[in-house]
Amino acid sequence: MNVTTPQTPRRTRWIWLAIGLALVLVAVFWMFLKQPSEASPVAEVAPAEARPSLTVTVHKPTRASLPISLQANGDITAWQEASVGAEVNGLRLASVNVNVGDVVRKGQVLAVFASETTRADSLQSKASVMQAEASYENAKADADRARSIQDTGALSRSQVAQYLTQEKVARAQWEAAKAALEANEVRLGNTRVLAPDDGIISARAATVGSVVAPGQELFRLVRQGRMEWRAEVTPSEVGRIRVGQRALVTAATGLEISGQVRAIAPTANAQTRNILVFVDLPKHTDLKGGTFAKGRFDLGQSDALTVPSESLVVRDGNNYVFVIDDKNKASQRKVQTGRRVGERVEVLEGLKEEESVAVQGAGFLNEADLVKVVP
Repeated sequence: MNVTTPQTPRRTRWIWLAIGLALVLVAVFWMFLKQPSEASPVAEVAPAEARPSLTVTVHKPTRASLPISLQANGDITAWQEASVGAEVNGLRLASVNVNVGDVVRKGQVLAVFASETTRADSLQSKASVMQAEASYENAKADADRARSIQDTGALSRSQVAQYLTQEKVARAQWEAAKAALEANEVRLGNTRVLAPDDGIISARAATVGSVVAPGQELFRLVRQGRMEWRAEVTPSEVGRIRVGQRALVTAATGLEISGQVRAIAPTANAQTRNILVFVDLPKHTDLKGGTFAKGRFDLGQSDALTVPSESLVVRDGNNYVFVIDDKNKASQRKVQTGRRVGERVEVLEGLKEEESVAVQGAGFLNEADLVKVVP
């Protein structure tokens, strides 16, 4: 016997309710998955706009008149050096009045030798002169008397000739005594060593108490304190230099000083094959003989295409600039540079006059970078 339960219709309603809810959830899930795929074509239509990577300033190359110069190296030396030596023999140095670096005047006493012996010789020579003079006057008086009576026959011809000869001998002895006195006076004067010219003492070998030989060097003097730069140039370059041209010399101390070409050596150095160019320099305390110096010769001026030095970028040992086109896109360009004057650099090859180059910020750019140009 079948028995029908009263809960069957209620269970059927719950089943249909569950099926409807499941259908709703499936519909919602389907719409959620479909929304991104429908939006993706919109993203493809409107891509994101590219942004500049750096802000730079630009500058066009300009024409300028730049000096033409020739670089050279060389040494600073004395214009002329005078060797001051001893002119006496066997005398002791009593005093030395100057040292290295002292500025002296022509005729200034540099050193003094002991002069007692020389002074005594001079006094003796004076006495000899007085004695020879007296003998000459006596012989001259006898000769005058012989000449006055030689025609009277009181004296024979031989006696007259003897008196005349004695006069000549006495005169010769007097002259010899005067010459000896003069030599001793010169020797006495040489006990004082004098400066032959204005200048600066560059070397000193004199020592108080030493006995020096004749001709031995006591001092070395830079005449008039003048220095010169002896630049070395190659034979192919020397033809561009003329006497009287201006040269700018940079000393080892960093001093920059202007000089003038005085002379060009007629021959080249046998070892270096370079030719010396002598440049007169004005007096300056920072110029020291024997020091190295570099410099340049001014050869005139010429027109050149220049860019700011800040626009140059050195990479892998080469010089580059970044050319900015009308779309603000950077293009790396290799250039060959020439002269550099102040903040301007000459461009020989690789850049046209109408092109614009990046200046500030150029060192941070790369090929094809998009930039923002500011004034």
